[in-house]
Amino acid sequence: MIKILAIDDQQLILLSLEKHLTDLGFDIKCANSGKDGLKVFDIFKPDIVIVDINMDGMSGLDVVKKIRLERKSKTKILVLSGNTNEDTIIDGFDLGIDDYMKKPVSLNEVTVRINRIFGLKNIKYQGNNKKDQMLQKRCVGVVIPCYNEEERLLSKEFIDFIDSNLGYHLCFVNDGSTDKTLDVLNNLKTGRETNISVYNCKKNGGKAEAVRQGVLHLVEDPQLDYIGYLDADLSTDFRDFDDLVKTIETSNFKIVSGSRMTRMGANIAKESARAIISKTINLIIRTILGMSFNDTQCGAKIMDKDIVKLMFKDKFITRWIFDVEIFMRMRKHYGKEKAISYICEQPLKRWVHADGSKLSMRDSVQIVGQLGQIAIHYR
Repeated sequence: MIKILAIDDQQLILLSLEKHLTDLGFDIKCANSGKDGLKVFDIFKPDIVIVDINMDGMSGLDVVKKIRLERKSKTKILVLSGNTNEDTIIDGFDLGIDDYMKKPVSLNEVTVRINRIFGLKNIKYQGNNKKDQMLQKRCVGVVIPCYNEEERLLSKEFIDFIDSNLGYHLCFVNDGSTDKTLDVLNNLKTGRETNISVYNCKKNGGKAEAVRQGVLHLVEDPQLDYIGYLDADLSTDFRDFDDLVKTIETSNFKIVSGSRMTRMGANIAKESARAIISKTINLIIRTILGMSFNDTQCGAKIMDKDIVKLMFKDKFITRWIFDVEIFMRMRKHYGKEKAISYICEQPLKRWVHADGSKLSMRDSVQIVGQLGQIAIHYR
């Protein structure tokens, strides 16, 4: 039996690798730091080491140096990393690694690479999943606020996504629901506790506070690189949300916000009355912000973790339009020009208004008054 040592500082990646390779019959041990990995290496004496490059403390290349130069070991080494820098890759091969895999990558491809190194026949593991499972380049936390969502929570869609995209952690926040939403959420996380958590607010505090509590909960998880939020009705498609993540991880933006702008090739469907009200509110918002963003209120955003700590530290003054407050806090902290450069508004390919929205037409009218409060408060 081939013995594998996996070293990565992100638990979501390690646990996924461990389960997949164990199910295939490999003997695998894991370590969440380079220092601990070397201790396991000396005791376990693996046949192959799978190591990430960008780890806190001792980097993956440092681990390779310790194995090759200090221990004079010829143990096979497979780098599995989101680092695509050409010099880093060359340095790895100069040190004697056997292969370099760039994230995102499928678990099946990881298996193929291991088998190739040892000259083994490839066996594609399917398990209980129809789709291949992907290891993301970065680990992402997503807050999903829920208030009385018992009837319309799309559990299957969430499960399918989390089973196929292993770098994501979904945090469902129960905002004091009066129906059986909490039971539905607890059932949803059963057996998937690594990738799904439930944060329960005993009293209804509104979407703004529910998202804030969920974000502050996820900020404590050191393995997460980015944190965002998404509406429970999935009016924004998971594929579009993943596109937002890809944009922030390949740019210098601090916030990437979805936009429901109607454009060629996009499936954007709104109720006509809501569309008219939305345009009016957006005009007022642009005036207050002094920044020409078209759709601050889209419930799909992804943010750099450092920005999250700053933007969500204090309570929001409104229950619904906290998105505008985030933009206002960005402007107040960084100044107008820098704030604009840090925020990317990315059009969605798909967005459909879901029946059963908790925001009524009356609420939409009240929003105008709340925008006035925001203008005064952040002046």
